[in-house]
Amino acid sequence: MEDREKPKKKSATVFGYPISIFFIVVNEFCERFSYYGMRAVLVLYFKYFLRWDDDFATTIYHTFVALCYLTPILGAIVADSWLGKFKTIVYLSIVYALGQVVMAISAIHDITDSNKDGVPDNMTLHVALSMMGLMLIAVGTGGIKPCVAAFGGDQFEEHQEKQRSTFFSIFYLSINAGSLLSTVITPILRAQECGIHTQQECYPLAFGVPAALMVVALIVFIVGSGMYNKTAPQGNIMLKVCKCIGFAIKNRFRHRSAEYPRRTHWMDWADEKYDKLLIAQVKMVLKVLFLYIPLPMFWALFDQQGSRWTLQATTMNGDFGILVIQPDQMQTVNPILILVLVPIMDSVIYPLISKCKLNFTPLRRMTVGMFLAALAFIAAALVQLQIDKTLPKFPSSTESQGKFINMIDRPIEVTAGDYRFTLRAFTANDEYLTFDKTFDLKVGNAVISKIALQNGTRTTLSITQDGLTVIPTLFKDNTSKPEKGENAIRFLNGFGSPLNVTVDSLDFGSIPTNNMSRGVLVPRGNKEFLIKDGTGQQCVYTHMLGFGSSFTFIIPSFFKFGQDCQQSIRPVVDIMPNSFHMAWQIPQYFLITAGEVVFSVTGLEFSYSQAPSNMKSVLQAGWLLTVAVGNIIVLIVAEAATIPDQWAEYILFACLLLLVCVIFAVMAYFYTYIDPTKIEAQFVEQESEDKEKRKSLEMARKDSVEQRKEDSSSSSSSSDEEEAQTKI
Repeated sequence: MEDREKPKKKSATVFGYPISIFFIVVNEFCERFSYYGMRAVLVLYFKYFLRWDDDFATTIYHTFVALCYLTPILGAIVADSWLGKFKTIVYLSIVYALGQVVMAISAIHDITDSNKDGVPDNMTLHVALSMMGLMLIAVGTGGIKPCVAAFGGDQFEEHQEKQRSTFFSIFYLSINAGSLLSTVITPILRAQECGIHTQQECYPLAFGVPAALMVVALIVFIVGSGMYNKTAPQGNIMLKVCKCIGFAIKNRFRHRSAEYPRRTHWMDWADEKYDKLLIAQVKMVLKVLFLYIPLPMFWALFDQQGSRWTLQATTMNGDFGILVIQPDQMQTVNPILILVLVPIMDSVIYPLISKCKLNFTPLRRMTVGMFLAALAFIAAALVQLQIDKTLPKFPSSTESQGKFINMIDRPIEVTAGDYRFTLRAFTANDEYLTFDKTFDLKVGNAVISKIALQNGTRTTLSITQDGLTVIPTLFKDNTSKPEKGENAIRFLNGFGSPLNVTVDSLDFGSIPTNNMSRGVLVPRGNKEFLIKDGTGQQCVYTHMLGFGSSFTFIIPSFFKFGQDCQQSIRPVVDIMPNSFHMAWQIPQYFLITAGEVVFSVTGLEFSYSQAPSNMKSVLQAGWLLTVAVGNIIVLIVAEAATIPDQWAEYILFACLLLLVCVIFAVMAYFYTYIDPTKIEAQFVEQESEDKEKRKSLEMARKDSVEQRKEDSSSSSSSSDEEEAQTKI
C-alpha cells in the first residue's frame, strides 16, 4: 500500500491492456452483484420479515439509497487527501463486507424466539442489526464508488488512450452484468425455505450470498496489489474549490461599499487570494452544477423501481408459462434493457437523428430522458388502476362485511338485514355482504339471533344445525390481500370427526367438527392437501393455486376418504387470485430504462465534456449528490403526502417531473456550451504572457537601477575632480 508517491511503473500487458485491470473489473462485478443483490430483496425484507408497512418500508429503503450516494463525497475526500485510492478501496471494502455479513445475521429468524407463525418475538434485535448493517454498507459502497473507476484509469499510460476508453465500457458492462445476475439470483434464494426451528423465506441466504461476493471482491482486489500503479494522494481539489467559493462569498460581502469596483462575476472577488485559472475553472464547474438543480426529480422516480414498483408487482400474476417471476425479479428488466438499448441508441437512433439534420444536443437528450421517466410513471398509474379493479373492496372503519356458508345438508333461505338469498347445501354466497349496523339473521321464517359484526372486519358465518336448533358460528376473515403472492388457505370441517390437514411441510393442525382451521399461507402451484382422520384413513385433495388468493375449503358431512374425496370438497373463494399480469409492467420499465439511457449516460458524458481537466471528480460527486437528493424527495412525498390511492401518487410524481422537465428545458436553452481545454489553454497562455511581461518589467527595472547607479557613480567622480581642481 502506498505511503508516499511512487513513480508510475510499466505494467505487464495483454493485448495492449494492463493485466491489473482484470482484477479491477472482477472486483467491480462482484461488488455490484453484492449491492444490487442485497437491494433487490431489501424492501420485501422490510415488509415481510420486519413487518413494516409499505410507506415505512419505502422510507427506510430510500433513506439507505440516499446515504449510498451521499458518502461518495466522503470517499473522494479521504482518497484524495489522506489514504489514496488503493487504501481507501481496501479499508472501505472491509467495512462494506462486514455490513453485508451483519445484514445476513440480522435476517436469521432463529437468533431470537419465534411464535408459532415463525415471526421473531424480539424484533428489536433484528431491526438494530439491520440498521447497523445498512449503515456500514452505505459507508462502504458509497466510499469506494468514486475511487474504483478512477483507480482503473490510473493503470493506463498516456499512449493507451484508446484502451482506457474501452476499459470504461467494459467497466460499465461489468456493473450491469453484476446487477442483472444478482437481481435474478437473490430473489430465487429468498424464495427458498430455511431455518432450524421454523421454515421461513431464506433472507439469510439472499443476504449471505451478496456478502460472500463482497468478500470475493475484496480478495480479488488485494491479490492484484503487486501489479497496480498506485499514486499517492495529491490533495483534494474538491476542498480547494469549496475554499475558493467560500473566500469569494466572504470577500464580496466584506467589500459591499461603493468604493470597491464592481466585478463581472461574483467569483472574481476571489482573485485577491487565488489565481485566475482556478477561478475560471470554478466558474465552469458552477455553471454545470447550476444545471444539476432540477435533476434530483428524475432520480426520485427512477429509484422507485426497487420500492413502489416491486410492491406493485406483489399484487400481480407472475406466471409467464415457462417460468414464474418473483416480484423482486421484475427489476431484472432494467439491466436487460440497458444492455439492449445502449448499443441501439449509439449505433442507430443517434446517427439517424443526426442524418435528419436535427441538433439533438446533450441537454436536449436529457430533457427527453426526463419526459420518458414521467411517461413511465403515467404508465405505472394506469397499471395500478387496472390492479385496483381486481382487488376486493374491503370494509371501511364504519362498516363490516359478512359471508354465509350453509353447513346443513339441505337448501336454506337466509335473511340478513336487508339481504335475502337461498344457499344450497355446503355452499356460500358469492360476494361479501356489507353491513353498517346490527342486523337480524333469519333462516326460513325463524329469527335465529341479532348479529353485531365489528366495524372494519370481514366475517364468515357458518350456519349449522343441532337437532331443531340452527346455530350461526362466526369466524374472522382476512381484511387484506395475502402478501408475497401467497394464498391464504383454511378448511371448514363439517365431517363427523376431527380431521388433520397438511400440505408440503405446512400443518393446519387438528380441526374439530363444525370448526374452522387456522389460516395457512401456501405458495402458488398445484398443491396436494393430505387429509387424515384419527383412524388413519386419508385422502389427497388437489387444487391449483395462483397468486394472492384466499380460499375456504368446505369438508361436508358426506365426505368420503379415498378417490371420491376430490369431488366432495367444496372450494369457496374469499379473495380472488391476482389476475393482472406482471407483463404489463414491462412498458413502464421500458420507458424508465430508455429515459435512463438518454438521461444518465448523456448526463455523465456532458458533465465530463464541460468539466475542467482537474475537476472531473467534483462534477462526479455533484452528479451522485443529485441521486441522493432524489431519494430524499421520495422520503418527503411518502411521509408528507397523505394520498390514499397509489395510482394518484404515481401521477403526482409524473406531474412534478414534467414541471421540472419544462424548467430544465428553459435552463438548457440558455446554456452555452464551452471547451474547457481551450479556456484553460487561454489562461495558461495569458499567465505565461503575464510572466514574460513581469519578467521584462523586472529586467527593465533592474537595468534602470543599474543605470542610475552608474550615473550616480559617474556624477560622484566628476564632483571629486572638481573639488581637487579647486584646491589646486
